[in-house]
Amino acid sequence: MEIKSEIDPRTNRYTELALNHATEIKADHVLLVLDTFGGALNDADEIRKRILEYPKPVYVFINKNAASAGALISLACDSIYMAPGANIGAATVVSASGEAAPGKYQSYMRSIMRSTAEAQGRNPHLAEAMVEASIDSTLSAGQVLTFTTSEAIKNGFCDGPATTVDDVLKQVNLQDAEIVKYELSTTNKIISFFLNPFVSGILLLLIIGGLYFELQSPGIGFPLAAAVVAGILYLTPYYLNGLAENWEILLFIAGLILIAVEVLVIPGFGVTGISGIILVFVSLVLIMVNNQNFDFTFVPSSAIMQSMISVLLGMVGAVILVALTWNRFAASRTMQRMVLHNTFEGSEGYRSSADSSHLVGKTGIAHTRMAPTGRVMIDDTLYDAQAREGFIEQGETIEVLDHSTFSLVVKKV
Repeated sequence: MEIKSEIDPRTNRYTELALNHATEIKADHVLLVLDTFGGALNDADEIRKRILEYPKPVYVFINKNAASAGALISLACDSIYMAPGANIGAATVVSASGEAAPGKYQSYMRSIMRSTAEAQGRNPHLAEAMVEASIDSTLSAGQVLTFTTSEAIKNGFCDGPATTVDDVLKQVNLQDAEIVKYELSTTNKIISFFLNPFVSGILLLLIIGGLYFELQSPGIGFPLAAAVVAGILYLTPYYLNGLAENWEILLFIAGLILIAVEVLVIPGFGVTGISGIILVFVSLVLIMVNNQNFDFTFVPSSAIMQSMISVLLGMVGAVILVALTWNRFAASRTMQRMVLHNTFEGSEGYRSSADSSHLVGKTGIAHTRMAPTGRVMIDDTLYDAQAREGFIEQGETIEVLDHSTFSLVVKKV
């Protein structure tokens, strides 16, 4: 299996899938080809535990870097082999800005580096010195320990040099072994595809646009189905890769519920709707970044900005999509099949339950928000009404245009 990128939830899940596959095919040995400058400490720690607990021998071939979290993962392996010019060490925990993280993080990193080295029979003090210079008297202030290939061999942190995977296999007497290179399945490749911020933005557009169309035309079903499918495609990859926590998903659902309550139950657009929009926005941003319960110490500002831009573009795109396609959608064959076109003319003897002809031309006040139906107050009397076009907010002045249906047809003055 190969790790040639930053240590993050994706590489964490990759190692889990790879080791599970090795167990399924009953592999006798596992070789990790590693080239990384480090990454998230929590993910590196999970990978470390997984390798330490794996019942079969796990070897690592460092080609060419095993810095920071990569050094921790390497120390967990049974044997370490390094390419010429490779390095291992420099495991000081740093924040997203590149500065050394607070002491509690350094203390934890020192302890797991020490315990991991002890578990595999390596010098625990040298492993600890890779985190903090004060552990090794030969290092000056501000330095941490980093080994080259020859230095690692000399100090027992490398079992031998190697230029290729075949060289490693020869050194562990596996040159004639059957080799199985782990590849992500098609399903997992698709999951990785949907983690792309651009794709996430399009899915957000479909979620918001679909919900809007469904709320404006309840019962159609297709916009809601599109929004649900897009929501599943958006949340599932982040959840499986450990980015979307349960509480973040619940926050997102709570925001949608508040928006639905605002649109369908509470007239006007106030605290409930605004709160729902804020919850949806915040949850979507948090889902896309690798924070630990609002701890952004190790989250690069660029990742937060990228997440915010993706969410904003998705929301703005949904508004533009609705504005450009609503009239065409309303006039589509699907909508026309859903709408009753029969009319009941007064000249044919049809009349509403009460004669309201005397109200035509009168003005009143929108008693509820009309989207497009609601109630109006005229001369201290409430009437059912519908807006001829657009929405009418609660409290706005209206004028009666027609009374030929069971509700008044009004317009905003």
